[in-house]
Amino acid sequence: MTEITRRAALAAGMAIAPAALAAPVSGPAPPPVSPWPDATAMAADIRAGRLSAAEAVETAIRRCEALQGTLNIIVNSDFDRALAKAKAGPPPGPFSGVPFLVKDLVDYKGLPRRAGSQSRRLAPPDTDQDPNIDAFERAGLITLGKSATPEFGFLPTTEPIATGLTRNPWDLNRSSGGSSGGSSVAVAAGVVPVAHATDGGGSIRIPSSHCGLFGLKPSRGRIVGTEGQHTIQDFGVENVVSRTVRDSAGMFAITESNAPRAPFPPISLVTGPSKRRLRIGVLLENSAGHSPQPDVVAANDHAAKLVESLGHHVDHVHLPYDGAQFMQDFLLFWANGAVFNANQAARVLGRAPDERDLEPFSLGLVEMAKKAGLAAMGPVLQRLQANALAYDTWFAAYQFDVVLSPVLSSGAPLLGEVGPLVPFDTLIARLIEYVGYTPIHNIVGAPAMSVPLYWTPQGLPIGTQFAARAGQERMLLELAYELEAAAPWAQRIPPTHV
Repeated sequence: MTEITRRAALAAGMAIAPAALAAPVSGPAPPPVSPWPDATAMAADIRAGRLSAAEAVETAIRRCEALQGTLNIIVNSDFDRALAKAKAGPPPGPFSGVPFLVKDLVDYKGLPRRAGSQSRRLAPPDTDQDPNIDAFERAGLITLGKSATPEFGFLPTTEPIATGLTRNPWDLNRSSGGSSGGSSVAVAAGVVPVAHATDGGGSIRIPSSHCGLFGLKPSRGRIVGTEGQHTIQDFGVENVVSRTVRDSAGMFAITESNAPRAPFPPISLVTGPSKRRLRIGVLLENSAGHSPQPDVVAANDHAAKLVESLGHHVDHVHLPYDGAQFMQDFLLFWANGAVFNANQAARVLGRAPDERDLEPFSLGLVEMAKKAGLAAMGPVLQRLQANALAYDTWFAAYQFDVVLSPVLSSGAPLLGEVGPLVPFDTLIARLIEYVGYTPIHNIVGAPAMSVPLYWTPQGLPIGTQFAARAGQERMLLELAYELEAAAPWAQRIPPTHV
């Protein structure tokens, strides 16, 4: 496997370029011209012979090498194999020859899955791979390697001790978000046009918000290989992060399940907005009942005014359940996932994992679960199921189509503020305040998307979340197309880019 080196970057003539800060929201919108081709345009160029797959992959490799030392995007490269695939002629498909990254939380044949953890430092290469990755490969995407993630995807920032800080290209001192941080940074900085992402509590939407990208979390059971998932324990989903709605729509079309046992009929390729006007509920307070930081309030207000100007009906709403209790229950639910990972590590290590193997936050989650005991999980699961029912009843009672809310209570925090070395009790309190909008959709199994509609006066992106009932991805994608046309974002370039 090819190693990433600064020497290679210099030899390739690549450079890290400062970009002008994004135009203020109140000013005129920049022309909707993307600085780099998206995956759809790149695939069209390859089909037309204007670009070869090998050229596309070689360029992406050089870009990754140029920025790796600054941003820390990739944790395991597969450059030689990617080039060989490209030169041999990638398989036919709608995205044939387009370079891609797979998040290091899923199996990809030929590379180890280390999940951002020292406990998996000796993990062997996988001999099989995730069904979703099979679908990406059938579409012709060429994987360059594995993207960075926090340990087991637990934290909403990508700062694992095992592989180091992944920095935000909009501000190198700030978090990229998590857990799909490496993928999001790669797309935002122009390394690849689209990248694999997963979401167990906001991990597609959070880094999309911080990196100025579009990110859609699908419904439970929607994606190929997950058709049998139907309980709240099946809270994790997969998709991508992208710069354009059409790329995410295209990726969704190639990975949604067409199986007879799939819980929802396929929506196929969504190509544009709908004429239907929606009833949109606008939520501002987080699960703790607190108002978010002023920049987030401004972003939420901006998005609400935008959808209203487009003719959608807007009403202000409040959570239909006890948000504070929900967050406590979700964290204990999350903690039991940490116990599972710790038990897996123990079987491999032949001993109980300790600080040599797991981060302080992961060990803290294990201790939290042990203190609560298994008996606590019955009531927790019952309350979470009641929250899911309350969510659906909320939409039905008020006849909402969509709920608009912040993705997070603040913009991208400084590195270290919600990282794994913060004392456990302090970090838990920060997380409850910070991540109060996204986990409910994983419990419900409903789709939700982060849309980059707002940049602060300092030039930092803040996404807006739009969520619906389970199975309503078509409606969200159609709305996203409309928002993209009204307030284009793909032309905005972070200060650190290729």
